[in-house]
Amino acid sequence: MNAIVERLRGFWFEPAPAARLAMLRILVGAFVVGYLIPQQDNLLDVAQSDRQLYAPVGVVFHGPVGVELFQWLMRGTIVAAVCLTLGLWHRFTGPVCAALALWLFCYRHSWNKLYHSDNVVVFHLIVLGLSRSADALSLDAWMRHWRRPGPTAAAPASRYGWPVRLMCALIVSTYFLAAVAKLAGPLGLGWMSGENLRSQMAIDCIRKEVLGGQPNEMAYALYDYLPLFTVLAVASLSLEFLAPVALFHRRLGVIWSVNTFLMHWGIYFIMNITFHYQLWGLIFAPFFRIERLLELPRRLRRRRAKAETPAADGAPGLATSPQAANLVKG
Repeated sequence: MNAIVERLRGFWFEPAPAARLAMLRILVGAFVVGYLIPQQDNLLDVAQSDRQLYAPVGVVFHGPVGVELFQWLMRGTIVAAVCLTLGLWHRFTGPVCAALALWLFCYRHSWNKLYHSDNVVVFHLIVLGLSRSADALSLDAWMRHWRRPGPTAAAPASRYGWPVRLMCALIVSTYFLAAVAKLAGPLGLGWMSGENLRSQMAIDCIRKEVLGGQPNEMAYALYDYLPLFTVLAVASLSLEFLAPVALFHRRLGVIWSVNTFLMHWGIYFIMNITFHYQLWGLIFAPFFRIERLLELPRRLRRRRAKAETPAADGAPGLATSPQAANLVKG
């Protein structure tokens, strides 16, 4: 029993560099800021919708709030997300950002339309806001170093590892539940025939035409090729159902992430459905050692220095081969 507990502890609390968690904070925070700022008018339109469409979702247990209050809460979420991205006063702004974002997205979903692709973004923001994700690569860390000069690199520790592992678990849980929902539906394994997937694409095209949108021309071109949709259905259901396997080995997690990333781009090209967090690949960042991106400039400088070294050893414009050297001596 103790061996099992130790294995579970080692799995969930595996040490990780502080920079990895910090990079996730920067990437996710920047995505949320870049997503919310252009969406302000759209969110405001939703908040002004007909009250008959209102049905509280998630942590929203109250009635519709006033438009002015909603604007302040929306702007407060953006400011808190900026602070989280920069790692400024993280012990306060991190939890505040997580709470405001959770309320904002739940409130948006309370107007008779659910955006399931937003769920993982909010969950990741909560993990980052409530963990020590600002111990590195943050204004807080810079100010601590300025007040008390000393080593700035934090040693790898479990307090930086468990949030990353939890973010990975949230990702695979989302996909696994999507597979369970398909299998538990009326079609069951019959969903892999591709008929349902093709019908979803057709319904999406019709909806866009009726609402004045632009349907995807590729959908019309591919509609008659049912075997293609069968392959896509089998592949997507397999990726979703086998998602938990990605948790148990880093290389499997990378392979699964790359294939799922490509699946989302396939959905985009065929069905013209945009999942921003997935298409940017940010949702899969916890499966990678993204702190190595910080080493990229140094590696490039080192390669450039090595490439320039031979030219610096010889005189400019003179050949350096042995035969040329003999000619010069002669």
